[in-house]
Amino acid sequence: MSIAETSPPRLAAARSAERLSPVVTIYILCVVFPIFFFVGPLYMNTLRLMLLVLVIPLWFRLILGHYGRVIVTDWLFVAYFVWQIPALAVNNPEAVVQQSGSTGAEFLGGYLVGRAFIRDRGAFIAMCRQLSLIVLLILPFGLLEARTADPFIPDLIRSVPALFSVPDVNIPGRMGLNRVQNTFTHPIHYGLFCSVVFSLNFIALQDKIGTTWRWLSSMLIGLGCFLALSSGALLALLLQLGLIAWAFVLRKVSWRWWLLLGLGVLAYVVVDLLSNRTPLRVFLSYATFSAHTAYWRSLIFEYGFQNALDNPLFGIGLNDWERPDWMYGDSMDNFWLVVAVRYGFPAAIFIIAGYLYVIFKVMFREVDSDPELWKIRRAWVFSFVGLTFTLCTVHIWANVYSFVFFIFAAGIWLIDAKPKGGEEDETDETPQRPSHLPFSRFQHTPRDTRRPAPALR
Repeated sequence: MSIAETSPPRLAAARSAERLSPVVTIYILCVVFPIFFFVGPLYMNTLRLMLLVLVIPLWFRLILGHYGRVIVTDWLFVAYFVWQIPALAVNNPEAVVQQSGSTGAEFLGGYLVGRAFIRDRGAFIAMCRQLSLIVLLILPFGLLEARTADPFIPDLIRSVPALFSVPDVNIPGRMGLNRVQNTFTHPIHYGLFCSVVFSLNFIALQDKIGTTWRWLSSMLIGLGCFLALSSGALLALLLQLGLIAWAFVLRKVSWRWWLLLGLGVLAYVVVDLLSNRTPLRVFLSYATFSAHTAYWRSLIFEYGFQNALDNPLFGIGLNDWERPDWMYGDSMDNFWLVVAVRYGFPAAIFIIAGYLYVIFKVMFREVDSDPELWKIRRAWVFSFVGLTFTLCTVHIWANVYSFVFFIFAAGIWLIDAKPKGGEEDETDETPQRPSHLPFSRFQHTPRDTRRPAPALR
């Protein structure tokens, strides 16, 4: 049979394998389109309601092995959630049920949805297609908001009786442009959402969509990231572009990533020796839009970390953190630091250890024999390298908080994924004799190994 005859059926079979659970589709829509409403005295949204229903059954199915083997991150993330309860009980006893329930549903629920329903390459590719499509569909509304400063979709949701949506943050623009929040709580979250999708579209969908469309759609996704005018989101995007360029230029050098790591360590040492500022402050000065923002974030880290040191076990909960009077803002632009300050160092250790365990496990997988799996792994890793640095300069909450750990869990199957080698692909095209009779409930046994039937007694 010729290649021309075999390719269409194989392509059709590959496309048919790209199936995404309706649960994931509903979850993503709930993340992107924030609809709030009251259930009695409770202020609820569609995402939180969905996850409150799913989180317990998904967790029990996970520990029973329905979604692959249980890994250490599963337990560390549960420990992170559980630790929040005594931390809140010590600091904010009146908010224990509401805060732990809502954030627990968003965090664990998003993680479990990704863990349960993105279990193979077909589901992962289908997810990438869907996320890319959604970013492109809401981009025109972002362009409209950049001109008018009005978030169209949240305003439309609020026009429906008894429904609410995210508030219009209406923060000052930058570079003569309005900052776009689109359908999200804050422009930072919209930019972060787009930045996560960038590598999933440009790398994971290579050979899945046309080259011209892949480049064009990736540029449009990058435009969405830019419209947020968030230094954190742009940092994630630039880091991904840098990694893509590095991988392309040094594609024939097998130790290119060790070289990059070595250069990073060398740069840190050189900056520490030659600059009168700490490497952290130098990094922040290049990772923000202005020197004022960089200086402010370095102060946030300094005083925020001191708060964590002063309350190492259970943190300060939802209480205001201590800082000089002239630091008028109460925001803390560092997700990892917020965890330590609110819930103590044990909570920070649980979530960071679980996070790094998966990332390093996936990074060091040997998948070179399987080009498709190799692209998926690279796309996911590049997204999270950018995201990890960004979370050092921004805080996430609500829908994007859940989405980050959904995407994180969507890559866990890569730890145990089996690469498809060339030999396996060749044998798939050759019909093999079945090991059992197709219409028999008895296992087929070769004639020369059969045992004589027992004598009748």
